[in-house]
Amino acid sequence: MTTNQGLKISEDEHSLKAGERGPTLMEDFHFREKMTHFDHERIPERIVHARGNGAHGYFEVYESMKEYTKAKFLQDPDVKTPVFVRFSTVAGSKGSADTVRDARGFATKFYTEEGNYDLVGNNIPVFFIQDAIKFPDLVHSFKPEPHNEMPQASTAHDTFWDFVANNQETAHMVMWTMSDRGIPRSYRMMEGFGVHTFRFVNDQGKARFVKFHWKPVLGVHSLVLDEALTIAGKDPDYHRRDLWESIEMGNYPEYELGVQMIDEEDEFKFDFDILDATKIWPEEDVPVKIIGKMTLNRNQDNVFAESEQVAFHPGHVVPGIDFSNDPLLQGRLFSYTDTQLIRLGGPNFHEIPINRPVCPFHNHQNDGYHRMTINTGQVSYHKNSLLNNDPRPASEEEGGYVHYQEKIEGRKVRARSESFEDHFSQAKLFWNSMTESEKEHIIGAFRFELGKVKSKDVQQQVVDMFNHVDAGLAAEIAKGIGVDIPVENVESSCMKSSPALSQENTVKSPKTRKVAVLLEDGFSYVDAKSAMEKLENAGIVPEVISSALGIKTSEDGKEIEVDKTFLTADSVLYDAVYVPGGKQSAEKLKASFDSIAFVAHAYNHFKAIGAGNEGIQVLREANINEIPMDIEGKVYFEKGLVATQNVNDLTAFSQEFIQAITAHRHWSRAV
Repeated sequence: MTTNQGLKISEDEHSLKAGERGPTLMEDFHFREKMTHFDHERIPERIVHARGNGAHGYFEVYESMKEYTKAKFLQDPDVKTPVFVRFSTVAGSKGSADTVRDARGFATKFYTEEGNYDLVGNNIPVFFIQDAIKFPDLVHSFKPEPHNEMPQASTAHDTFWDFVANNQETAHMVMWTMSDRGIPRSYRMMEGFGVHTFRFVNDQGKARFVKFHWKPVLGVHSLVLDEALTIAGKDPDYHRRDLWESIEMGNYPEYELGVQMIDEEDEFKFDFDILDATKIWPEEDVPVKIIGKMTLNRNQDNVFAESEQVAFHPGHVVPGIDFSNDPLLQGRLFSYTDTQLIRLGGPNFHEIPINRPVCPFHNHQNDGYHRMTINTGQVSYHKNSLLNNDPRPASEEEGGYVHYQEKIEGRKVRARSESFEDHFSQAKLFWNSMTESEKEHIIGAFRFELGKVKSKDVQQQVVDMFNHVDAGLAAEIAKGIGVDIPVENVESSCMKSSPALSQENTVKSPKTRKVAVLLEDGFSYVDAKSAMEKLENAGIVPEVISSALGIKTSEDGKEIEVDKTFLTADSVLYDAVYVPGGKQSAEKLKASFDSIAFVAHAYNHFKAIGAGNEGIQVLREANINEIPMDIEGKVYFEKGLVATQNVNDLTAFSQEFIQAITAHRHWSRAV
């Protein structure tokens, strides 16, 4: 292996650092050449995070964080800081589907009075690799294979899993992406993480290590794999449509900002290295302090001008926020600006409206591609006397950014700290923290992905690798893909679990859930209208689905308008299904393959299903036979199925149905 100049390369795993845990050095010409070439591989689409969409909003801190940081936007609860957030998938091209199994980008630009601050993260708190020099290799592995340009937006192919098996630091991140976190229900129901270790620095110069968390107010919820695959064909814009429609309806997405903080003197008190981006700080060991809330309340005016041209960079910081020596973060501090130069046509990308700070900015950086500012006068350098040395650097007291004075010493080395070498304990921690249904989903995801890998050798290597995480997991994967179950049990001895990692322990709310109401002419208006009104009062969005658009007439002559047809809708696009009574309506739905399939799919995807009176017959036609034949005088509620045969029970029915929708999924049906 050589550089592009023919110089033989002695090491390609680690960037050049000042000591094993020190910062990456600017003189690392191999890292810069490799990363520069990678950053410029695509024009003009982003290489990663190409498929994205955003929204505007604001952030408010709950209380002053002066004790911990001097960042002004974290001081005054009365100040609303404007933000722009871009959500994205990582692997796919701009035209790929939203619901593919992948990590999701969660990047936030704060337009503060001290300048723009970018919190550039993902919906998963760890990453595949520990050193940025391996990022081009990782991305090349999961992108479409170069000989045939397949598959699109998928890691279910040989090169990705070959990379995983031969770079075992990926173990923890792979557990997250194979979990339900890899197929979120909505951007509104997705956590965000800064991933890296940063620093808070206060007015006294005291620093603390910090990690950032976005906690969605609606909780963290996901699709099931079959839904995700189906939605990719039914509505590839599912997540961006959900975000857009929610904001248009006034159901503004909300996320609380939390921070984990570790005092510098406690840096080495843990059984993992806090600078390792493949590790979390378990919330039970380092609690998350909730410090503010972000609300997204305005859609974009133009997706290209905003989402496509927004330029994020983890190096866009404000006083009071600084970096750590995380080697993955250190590389990103170089790479992002380099990428913007090619994507956005030169060094003036900060003048594009979506990237412009709200505070004044002025320096001696003139000219260049796409310059918008018309600079006047004869001076464009510092220091000068012709303009009395203006603009001049600001002192720290005037708000000038001063880097934290961390003591650095060490030899120049390409090496990894021994404290980064445990790749399996936290992967086992994640596995230990999952419920049985979540573990089944992880096993299914591995079988799906590895089932598409052609190389038996790569399949076996992956199974052998995850035998170091959990022997039972490895055995189940092996059974599903037809390779040998490892004989030797070498699984991690980690016995810890973290309840915060399971989505089953997250907030559950019925608000903004979508319910499909299936009906035809001759439906029961009392059933339909009563339930729909109570659903709406709970913040749930009902939509009427029928065989044709237009007006449907109830058995007593009242009318209701259809929102979508069975051709344009699908149960995978809804969180629950409701079938009101009405003899004529029920008979037509029972005779319709589309309506029966609609109900059956919702049942198989563990969703809440409600039915009133004759609507129960439609459920039975779909082979949902748990509801007793005679439930007169009571509301049936079991395993997410809610039914009533009594008009007087409609209030109680609606309450039980809302409760079933709140639960999100009813995994007990799988037993």
